[in-house]
Amino acid sequence: MAEPGGAMVPELSVTDWQASRAFYCDLLGFACLYDRPDEGFAYLALGEAQLMLDQYDLGRSFDPGLGPADRPFGRGMNLQIRVPALAPLLGRLADAGVAPHLGPEDRWYRRGAEEVGNRQVIVADPDGYLLRLYEDLGARPLAAGGLAGDASGICPA
Repeated sequence: MAEPGGAMVPELSVTDWQASRAFYCDLLGFACLYDRPDEGFAYLALGEAQLMLDQYDLGRSFDPGLGPADRPFGRGMNLQIRVPALAPLLGRLADAGVAPHLGPEDRWYRRGAEEVGNRQVIVADPDGYLLRLYEDLGARPLAAGGLAGDASGICPA
């Protein structure tokens, strides 16, 4: 099982940490590494992905003005999470009545002189955070004439 403490671990403020924990663990396949029920907190992991859930009205709050009327949370971002296989996850979401926000779809993205593929779907968690769940499709050579700008794909220093 993964050890807590990745290089970057988002902490999501949620309205009901138990409902969010059930969504992430039961439907998406995350494991709960530890929790603090008295604070409405859980630390979750799926493969190398890690995130924290923190109920906004229990324990310490980083944004005391946050409340249920402010849904959906996380406007302007989505969290990309690699999953071992998308098909079983889509089945669990459908059985639970969770409709995709976008997809599922296969998408290829340019990275330098190749393309990397994702089989992906975007869903909203119970508080509206958008999650891009993807299965890695590998890499393929970039089609001729497909490069725009710096072909190295390396960000300039």
